[in-house]
Amino acid sequence: MSTLTDTGLGHGLRTRHLTMMGLGSAIGAGLFLGTGVGIRAAGPAVLIAYLITGIITVLIMRMLGEMVAARPSAGTFSDYAEQAFGRWAGFSVGWLYWFMMVMIMGAEMTGAAAIMASWFGVSPWLPALICVVILAAVNLLSVRGFGEFEFWFAFIKVAVIIAFLVIGGLLIFGLLPGHEFVGTQHFLGEHGFMPNGWSGVAAGLLAVAFAFGGIEMVTIAAAESEDPQRSITTAVNSVIWRIGIFYIGSVLVIAFLLPYATMGGADSAAESPYTLVLEQAQIPGVVGFMEAVIVVALLSAFNAQLYGSSRLCYSLALRGDAPAIFARTSDNQVPTAALLLSVFFAFASVGLQWWNPTGLLDFLLSAVGGCLVVIWVSIIASYLRLHPRLVRSGEIGQVRMWGYPWAAWGTLIAVGAIVALMLADAAARTQIYAVLVICAIILAIAFITRRPATLNGTERSQHKDH
Repeated sequence: MSTLTDTGLGHGLRTRHLTMMGLGSAIGAGLFLGTGVGIRAAGPAVLIAYLITGIITVLIMRMLGEMVAARPSAGTFSDYAEQAFGRWAGFSVGWLYWFMMVMIMGAEMTGAAAIMASWFGVSPWLPALICVVILAAVNLLSVRGFGEFEFWFAFIKVAVIIAFLVIGGLLIFGLLPGHEFVGTQHFLGEHGFMPNGWSGVAAGLLAVAFAFGGIEMVTIAAAESEDPQRSITTAVNSVIWRIGIFYIGSVLVIAFLLPYATMGGADSAAESPYTLVLEQAQIPGVVGFMEAVIVVALLSAFNAQLYGSSRLCYSLALRGDAPAIFARTSDNQVPTAALLLSVFFAFASVGLQWWNPTGLLDFLLSAVGGCLVVIWVSIIASYLRLHPRLVRSGEIGQVRMWGYPWAAWGTLIAVGAIVALMLADAAARTQIYAVLVICAIILAIAFITRRPATLNGTERSQHKDH
């Protein structure tokens, strides 16, 4: 292992790495298994829910992109929350996001290991151990190695979705042998476009509200790109519309080809709406193929979360909000200690999923859903506070949010409406309660702990900027 030195992070990521990382982070197993949940709630009108969610995501990413282009930082929204509101905000947002990523990593690796274990007839802990070790090694080598690995991981998912859209389109228009034009028999047929009315659309919005979660990962990686301002400009612009096409295109294909009555959540690849559509094309071995795609999706997301959590921990340590050892980097400019911390807690999270103590795991996983809402609110609030400063200092880059301040306030109101929907739904309400408890604990720690006295003045400024 390389000797730990304070060399700082590297700059080995290229624009294509950032773009594919953003795509890969937002295209997880939930897309392949959970799409039917939203369609079941709202029917084809779930497209409205995806459109609303997509617009909210676009606006939040523009706000975040403006701040990243002006002041690239591995701490991204955590660092901007501190610049806007003080140490307590940066500490709380940073550790909340780190907690969210660790819990998601545990769920992702548990799901991937269960599928791989069924392939080889082994205990799930064995493929989990092997995959975590391999992905940890990839992350330890260099940021360029991680970027290349994640690029091809995400490329597989993107290629599968493109193929799905092409095959689905051919099926809809009856261009494959043995198939006729489908028309709108399912899309506008027996149950209509909006079978459950606007209340169904509201339920669908709740089901897909966090579909684009993970896209913010690209802003964490921007600090290690060769040209942060140019890379974040290209990545933010391209990721947003590509993900919109993939999600909305997939939902359109599914809604046209599958009866509304068959929609629902999928517990396995065999029940996935993607599998059911591809089976119509009489593609052999489609269940096994989709299992492999789901495993790749889970491992790709785990890999990205491992990277993101380590960089956020590194940034927190630089700012004195985590032990100093996590701010040290190896000769390869990788924050080794921060990465190993994430690996350790990823193992702990996987173990927690298998141990499954009564109530604890459900509580922690429930908090994950609410974490993204808190992150969204922090980004919007930070932007509203920092934008005038960036304008005055002339730091505004090529990425710029539209319509300050009204568009930002409108986005905040839209996020508030999602929270209201969550509070009105018994199942989603627990997510709000759980994240409030987690936030209260982190806030208490923020106010109890003190930043090291050496981290002030010039040194503090250098850490913030680098």
